[in-house]
Amino acid sequence: MSGHSKWSTIKHKKAASDIKRGKIFTKIIKEITVAARMGGGGDPNTNPRLRTAIQAAKTENMPKDNIERAIKKGTGDLEGVSYDESIYEGYGPGGAAVLVDSLTDHKNRAVSDIRHIFAKNGGSLGESGCVAWMFSKKGYIVVERAAVSEDTLMEAALEAGAEDVREDDDNYEVISAPEDFEEVKAAIEKAGIPAVAAEVTMLPQSTTSLAEKEAEQMVRLMEMLEDCDDVQKVYTNADIPEEYFE
Repeated sequence: MSGHSKWSTIKHKKAASDIKRGKIFTKIIKEITVAARMGGGGDPNTNPRLRTAIQAAKTENMPKDNIERAIKKGTGDLEGVSYDESIYEGYGPGGAAVLVDSLTDHKNRAVSDIRHIFAKNGGSLGESGCVAWMFSKKGYIVVERAAVSEDTLMEAALEAGAEDVREDDDNYEVISAPEDFEEVKAAIEKAGIPAVAAEVTMLPQSTTSLAEKEAEQMVRLMEMLEDCDDVQKVYTNADIPEEYFE
């Protein structure tokens, strides 16, 4: 299974502490606000980006009032902070590719902090375009193999428009075009199949295997980036052995 899927799956399995949940709420609120401002208004029925962000909020059990306030800040009905979107690209330990999605109210602080995190963990921030070509935007759903038969999952997913269903020892990965993600996800839910992770993400076209020390550094790099207040999401093509996620 790809390094990305291991990283994505382990994130969803980790117990969410109060501190971690607070950070998750902050990131989702930022995304809802920006989606309402830039994605086509405050109606999720006509704004796919907002619809996805609201679904993420509901998955994390975010209170309805928080969601509604974030939408109103985005549409200008309530006063709110203005966020800038940026994508940063770089290399982690062992030359693994890293993509960083940022939403920030202070771009100079964001790039400084992100550069520092790369340097501290054996990586380096690169030029625009240096690794983005290695990734493709896809709908991505992870289902534990123990939860469903392959035939049942494939029937539900492929009939709804999924491009592929992959497998490894523990999980299935359902891959779709971004515009088909919601329909595929809904079909899987309708079939009563529980998902470990479900998101529109950047999947690597190939992976980079890391040795022991590099794998440990890479996990620290990814965790520090995700803990950064100005970072929304982090993607990598690193193939990290499962034991280094412990």
